[in-house]
Amino acid sequence: MERSLHFSADELENLAACAGRGMTELVLHDAEILSHKGKLLHFLQAAAASAPDVFLTLPVDAAVLDMDVAKAAAAVRCSLEIPLDGTGKGGAYLFDKRFYARRANMLNTMGLTFGFSLRFACEAGDSVRLFRDRLDFAVSLMPNHIDFPQLEPDGAPAPRPSATFSTQDIRAVTETAFACKVFYSAGRAVAWFSSVLDALKMSAAAFFRDFAEWQRVNNCGLSSSWDCDRAGHAEIEKMQCAFLRFKLEEKNKASLFPVVSDIVRLNGALSRCCGEGAETVLSLSYSPDDLLSPAALHIASFAENAFIESCSVRVFVADGGVDYEIIGKNALFP
Repeated sequence: MERSLHFSADELENLAACAGRGMTELVLHDAEILSHKGKLLHFLQAAAASAPDVFLTLPVDAAVLDMDVAKAAAAVRCSLEIPLDGTGKGGAYLFDKRFYARRANMLNTMGLTFGFSLRFACEAGDSVRLFRDRLDFAVSLMPNHIDFPQLEPDGAPAPRPSATFSTQDIRAVTETAFACKVFYSAGRAVAWFSSVLDALKMSAAAFFRDFAEWQRVNNCGLSSSWDCDRAGHAEIEKMQCAFLRFKLEEKNKASLFPVVSDIVRLNGALSRCCGEGAETVLSLSYSPDDLLSPAALHIASFAENAFIESCSVRVFVADGGVDYEIIGKNALFP
């Protein structure tokens, strides 16, 4: 049984008991631990010793993250949730890209799971242009997910109009944020999203802005009755493929869609198998070995040079984790 617990510092000694009661997820919300390197290290060491199978969600400030903390986090099952914030000062909005890039590079090198949370229109000097710049930057660091607290009912602080961020701007940015939440985070797109942007020659912010418009037209946007949180990943994957087909056709690159579709659906099947234990049988145009190789990171080149190899692929849970096998194929050549 999966349960989530808001964990406090005075319950630190109860980690083993929590694991013993069948809890598989713990959310740490104690600022005293999260903002202090020594206490955070102690907590992570205790978790590694007493609850190694419990998945921890740690909303931690980037300033606390260094190599010691990263090594301790690598010893447990966890996701680091990092606010990607700037500071309003003298009417200007200050944002230190180098600071966040160094920490994200360290986390990626260590193979840690992490996500960013982005706020908008809550500091002096912030603007639509600066928000889009932060969103592009966040995607470039390849977080597992990007959250927008202001999309939540109790998100604070609420966005507020200013001389640099009008009410209309806030509405547009909110829709863009929701589009990112659906396509990137709920759509589990981190593994392939940068490659798709490169093929489309688009920035992340422009892509999500266009997806927000597509959502409005297709009645699955922020103002619709469609519920992102209730939708399964397979449903969102169909939306991803439909929108990507539309964008590739719009960019006169429809020939790339078979590659893009295969990459999205194969990675999606692997993700669902890992996360939910779901088995999937896929019909692909290319070999799964090729689609998961570094060559597939360059979609246009892959489409031009890879062999077309129509095949059926089974994705399943194996003893060592997730695996796949080709259960039928018919080799063709371009």
